[in-house]
Amino acid sequence: MPPLPFREKAVLGLQHTIAMFGATVLVPLLTGLNPSVALFGAGLGTLLFHVLTGLGVPIFLGSSFAFIAPIVAVMQSEGPAAVGGGLIAAGAMYVVFSAAVKAVGVARVQRVFPPIVTGPVIIVIGLSLAGVAVNQAQSHWGLALITLLAAILTSVFARGLFKMIPILIAVLVGYGASLALGAVEPAKLDAIRAASWVGLPPFHAPRFSWTALFVLAPVALVTFIEHVGDVIVNGRVVGKNFLENPGLPRTLFADGIANMVSAALGGPAATTYAENTGVLAVTRVYDPAVLRIAAGFAMLFGLSPKLAAVFQSFPSGVLGGVSILLFGMIASVGIRTLSEARIDFAHSRNLIVVSLILVLGLGGAKVPVAVGGLHLELHGMALAALVGILANALLPLSIEREEHDAHAAPENKTASR
Repeated sequence: MPPLPFREKAVLGLQHTIAMFGATVLVPLLTGLNPSVALFGAGLGTLLFHVLTGLGVPIFLGSSFAFIAPIVAVMQSEGPAAVGGGLIAAGAMYVVFSAAVKAVGVARVQRVFPPIVTGPVIIVIGLSLAGVAVNQAQSHWGLALITLLAAILTSVFARGLFKMIPILIAVLVGYGASLALGAVEPAKLDAIRAASWVGLPPFHAPRFSWTALFVLAPVALVTFIEHVGDVIVNGRVVGKNFLENPGLPRTLFADGIANMVSAALGGPAATTYAENTGVLAVTRVYDPAVLRIAAGFAMLFGLSPKLAAVFQSFPSGVLGGVSILLFGMIASVGIRTLSEARIDFAHSRNLIVVSLILVLGLGGAKVPVAVGGLHLELHGMALAALVGILANALLPLSIEREEHDAHAAPENKTASR
């Protein structure tokens, strides 16, 4: 594909910003942090990530959901400044992980994540978000279906630039329909009118506390696994191996620095966003510059209370309509990973590994983990990935060989006759 002109890249970047907006502002709304600071921090963190990884990885960093419960706990006991200090420590953990992976070697890490593990983990990433999409959609199924239909029709039948921005078009159509149907809350429309066009977010400096550090920093042990999974799925969508180039140590280091910068401003921890990977899968435009433009838009929205108010007025039904398509696309990439690897499901070993990942990842299983006096919780994709890695490592390959011999024996006997 020839390079796109800047005007088209800008439109595509806006589409990515819309895709990440809802989840990025939801985390601060749930924890008591400021949404505008979160947007600015996500944009700045994404730009730093791109610079530190050589400008070649089309990833967007948004607010991490894994830190919600610990942030709330620290907010109640010590306030937002201590949250910032604890999240900086969590970012520093990523830097430590980066050095450890570099010492061990990426090749060894990759052997831990073969297609039999990564395929179902990618499916878990997409389908674990299915409940979020459906819950949003069922708040107003009419708007959700209008939005979803607009995205599908644009993706299938549109040409040129319009074919590359089905999510943006769908959101505009859905929002227009919501205004026509009176589905936008009057209070949110009043907030748009009252908000100023330009204003600095309420940045604040961090404060370091041992309590906040011990509560927040260990969560990085869980999000480390999420990072590896997200980098793998992003590479699968794009058709590149980002674990090798620019390398997992660099992506971990860059993610850690982005976390630290966002936290230093008073924002939440950042993580690689499946929503934007879904947009890549839908549009098939993988230019990392588009994600950097999206980061610029996020920073502008953080500096504009009026624009932030407009995005916060989007009805859940509209967001649910596009999320159904985006999250389903991610799950489809996982299915493609298994298909292209030609995983043989006639072997019980493969069935066991995939079954464990899917059920534990999608079934809502939660496993408490005590590390000294710290209490963590493994769930979702992190739990699924860990169980898959262990099952793949511990189940002997001899199971496959015995089954292969059993299947082959009748054929050999027939041939001998």
